[in-house]
Amino acid sequence: MSNIGVVAHAAGDLRVSDLPEPVPAPEEAIVEIAYGGVCGSDLHYWRHGAAGLSVLREPMLLGHEVSGTVVAPAADGSGPVAGTRVAVHPLTPHGDGVTPWPQDRPNLAPGSTYLGSALRLPHTQGAFVHRAALPSRMLHPVPDSLSLARAALVEPAAVAWHGLERAGDVRGKRVAVIGSGPIGLLVTAVARHHGAAEIIATDLEPLPRRIAESLGARTLDARDAEAIAALHADVVVESSGTVPGLAAAIEAAARGGTVVMLGLQRHGSVEAPLATAITRELSLVGSFRFGADLEPVIAALADGSLYVEGIVTHVLPVARAVEAFEIAGQAAASSKVLIEFDSARV
Repeated sequence: MSNIGVVAHAAGDLRVSDLPEPVPAPEEAIVEIAYGGVCGSDLHYWRHGAAGLSVLREPMLLGHEVSGTVVAPAADGSGPVAGTRVAVHPLTPHGDGVTPWPQDRPNLAPGSTYLGSALRLPHTQGAFVHRAALPSRMLHPVPDSLSLARAALVEPAAVAWHGLERAGDVRGKRVAVIGSGPIGLLVTAVARHHGAAEIIATDLEPLPRRIAESLGARTLDARDAEAIAALHADVVVESSGTVPGLAAAIEAAARGGTVVMLGLQRHGSVEAPLATAITRELSLVGSFRFGADLEPVIAALADGSLYVEGIVTHVLPVARAVEAFEIAGQAAASSKVLIEFDSARV
């Protein structure tokens, strides 16, 4: 039986290949991957051969938004047993021996690795493959009420969950979401779950605005600077990762409000209207990945209280992975694109 995976070799060189069977370490389980979500970082590796400072220097198996079923448990007895359906937490936290970091916030550990990341050499191989060896501590059981296709949203939903919770309690508040890509749409869904009184989402494209509306948001064209500046939102989540998006987020915030910087900005200096942030006494809060947010996200997806219908727009078999990446790169035509690995059975 083939073990089909999706490997980035260089910019523009993405290959669907038959890979060797995984050989697990004692603390690793073999997981049969069911679905994987194409993330923005995956797209950057495909398009540019790099995602920020993480530059491809060797072939790398992509993918960190995955769900599947344990087919062989870890030999050391840790983690879930065979047959357990799981979502995956892709982080391995490490210190670097120099930089201090808060021990209760593993997402800030300076020497960490993440599945499908080229930051370090050798690269941390991902999980876009039919069968993967994964540390048992990464595996979080999901209930039968949560489909494995929906469970592939657990990781990005945890990013959105963590980001919104960085602003504190949003119950009864006006929340603005700048940028309605998959993460922005998940922020909208989490804001609804968390009891926001009003949600306003922006985007350049009609499709993501329509999906945001189906999730309960009022929407604005991201080019309507006057309307965005008139929002006076208590909480603004910048999820576009663009310089204009950051400026819009600050302008959209009410006096005394909070701006969560969730979208990862380009490396280096970025212009922003900081005088506005100062005179309005805004709280500018960073958000990076997530910590202990996976379990509440799984529970909320499983019981339906975190409503995410419509965010997944395409599901393609792994044999069409290159096409899946092409579709995922078209913001006007898609939102979250899933690759189905069950189709790898031959």
